[in-house]
Amino acid sequence: MPSINTFGDLSNFLRGAVADEDSRQLSESMAQLSVHIEAIIAALRVDRVRTTIAPMLVDLLTVLRGHRNLVVNLGLPWRGLYEYAAYLQALNNFRVLIGQWLLDGGPRSQQLLLTAEDFELVAWRTLGEGMLLIDMYEQWLASESKDQSTLGSLPEPQVQRALQWWKKLRL
Repeated sequence: MPSINTFGDLSNFLRGAVADEDSRQLSESMAQLSVHIEAIIAALRVDRVRTTIAPMLVDLLTVLRGHRNLVVNLGLPWRGLYEYAAYLQALNNFRVLIGQWLLDGGPRSQQLLLTAEDFELVAWRTLGEGMLLIDMYEQWLASESKDQSTLGSLPEPQVQRALQWWKKLRL
């Protein structure tokens, strides 16, 4: 795995690491999340003014909701992975935290109590869970392709012997 130090690096990595259409869509959606997250972190490092950061967080919630819907609609092979449930939980926790950060200090407060470091920590954890899910799915796909029968690629005499052996077992 390459060195990933920024959300932009993560976005670039996700674009190149796909095994099938589901992986591609999930990677693109995660890349879109990382772009929003990067912008929020940059803004938080400059200032934590509610009128600047709150709309960005609300936009992230919208993108996060769409991403979560994509994850929920993934096929059965994805849902069978332990990491699937962990990623859904991480996405839900991230959404809840964003809501709490928006409410902290009350609506009349000029400053958000959220720091760039706190936000970045939760964002990396969430996207890390997603990267793990993609990695485990791709490993599962690779193992599935290895497990497929190679009977059809054997020379004819070996196929006949295998079929005879199978018939003997059934008797």
